[in-house]
Amino acid sequence: MEDKNVIRRKSFDFAVRIVKLCQFVSKNHHEIVLTRQLLKSGTSIGANVRESTNAESGADFIHKFGIAQKECDETLYWLELMKATGYLTENEFDSVIKDCNELMKIIRSIILTRKANLKNERVIKT
Repeated sequence: MEDKNVIRRKSFDFAVRIVKLCQFVSKNHHEIVLTRQLLKSGTSIGANVRESTNAESGADFIHKFGIAQKECDETLYWLELMKATGYLTENEFDSVIKDCNELMKIIRSIILTRKANLKNERVIKT
């Protein structure tokens, strides 16, 4: 069954790409330190997006997405480092960085929208 929630689907698909990329780099370059860091941050994005589904409040929802945003930014760092050190080719890097940047934009948009909605809810209640 396909997940109709765009950010959940995209963050899960991205995690799958990261797992496969880390397997490739580990196997072909025998590198484990950078790949382990990339694996942690790259899969954590989707985990935090999924956790937001069960947020206890609007603030908790924003907090979960804030963590996802930080993990996404950390993932960008590890990808950039792996490219700069020759573990990723230009084509490999360009392919995955595009998806990571897209996730970052969606996550930021969700955070801003939710913050605005919470602010409007408070104004209406008072």
